[in-house]
Amino acid sequence: MMILKRLAKLIDVKSLVTFVLTGVFAYLSIKGTISGQDFLQVFLMVVSFYFGTQSGKKEAKEEQEENT
Repeated sequence: MMILKRLAKLIDVKSLVTFVLTGVFAYLSIKGTISGQDFLQVFLMVVSFYFGTQSGKKEAKEEQEENT
């Protein structure tokens, strides 16, 4: 049951966009269309944004629970 909840959370729009962008830029990097350095910059930006928003949500939820 817990696995299904985690899977449902994983399949939201931001997660899908993150995975698709990662896949596309990895493919372009392997194909040689973009350099590895360009891939790394875009990948780090996308992943940092994704995990930053997830962390912000978690902190806001914890703060809200403390205040109630």
